[in-house]
Parts: sequence; structure tokens; C-alpha cells
Amino acid sequence: MTRSTHPPKILFLYGSLRERSYSRLLAEEAARIIQEFGAEVKFFDPRELPIQGSVPDTHPKVQELRELSLWSEGQVWSSPEMHGQITGILKNQIDWIPLSLGAVRPTQGRTLAVMQVSGGSQSFNAVNTMRLLGRWMRMFTIPNQSSVAKAYQEFHEDGTMKDSAYRDRVVDVMEELYKFTLLLRDEVDYLTDRHSERKELAAKTTT
Repeated sequence: MTRSTHPPKILFLYGSLRERSYSRLLAEEAARIIQEFGAEVKFFDPRELPIQGSVPDTHPKVQELRELSLWSEGQVWSSPEMHGQITGILKNQIDWIPLSLGAVRPTQGRTLAVMQVSGGSQSFNAVNTMRLLGRWMRMFTIPNQSSVAKAYQEFHEDGTMKDSAYRDRVVDVMEELYKFTLLLRDEVDYLTDRHSERKELAAKTTT
């Protein structure tokens, strides 16, 4: 089989609209890191994305998000923890991405890395929720993850991340995502080929 040689395509989603959004700053730091490994990155700006179900899915922001998901080979989801969970901003983006668009699956087989920021002590509620969502979206969520406590202390004024054990973990996560994406992207059709779906397709072709 011919192996892909283009840079891995990584989409970043973040879960806050604040001017100084630490989930966005964390995503931007992670994007710079994975670009150094050789990836191509794109961001989706969640501003002006309507609440899921409030407009037709032909809305330009919905189409933009779905096209970016189709473009991606891997994704990074970065959310603040709010009331012990991910924010509605991030969940709304995920809710707009369907499991299937006809015969095309916008998330199935993509790799996924999850990251969260907290205003207080370190927590893992948001990353655990994103892992559940990644599984539901049929993505390969990598083992490593990032949780940054007291995020307001961890970034310089210019938005770059201070050197720390937290940043080291972000580097580890991006390196792992890069490697997993390289390993899995050419095997997606084989890895996601399911008995139940073959059975369903066979039944449709015989009726």
C-alpha cells in the first residue's frame, strides 16, 4: 500500500469565546508545537456558530465546521472546565458534526487529543467527558492528555505558554497525536470496517 506523504492534517476546536481564552491559548500553543513536528493545522472559530438545531445545517458556519472536520485526519479539542464539565461552546461544535453525511463519516477514524484548562486545582472532568464524546464520534482518542490547572498563571502576556511541566505535557500530547495520526491515517478503512455495516449493506443490495 502506498503511504501518505503529506503533512498530517490537524483541526483544533476550543471552547471559549472570551477575548483572553485560555482554552484557545492552549490550543494555539499546541498548534505551534505540532507544526514543528510537521503537521498542517487549521482552527475553527466558534463565534457566530448558531445553537445546534436552531438553523438549517446549510448555515455557512455549520458548513465550514463540517468541511474542516472532513479535511482533518486528526483533531484536538480544548475546553475550559465549567461546573465540572466541558462548556456549551465546545459541545455545540461537536453536536453540529454528524456521525454520517450520506456515505461519508466526518469523524470516524480520525485521531483525537483532548486538553482542558481550569481556573483552580487540576481536574480531569472535562477531558474525561471529551473522551466519551470522542468514542461516540468513532474517533481514536490517544492515551495522553493535558490538564492545565490555574491556567491564568501559565501564559505570558503575548499568549505563549510558560516553560513548565504543564507545557512539557502538551509537547508529549502533540508528539503522540502526530505519531498516532501517521500510523493510523492510511489504515482507517480497514480499522473501521465493521461486520454489522457490511451486513446492512448486503441486505440493501439484495432488496
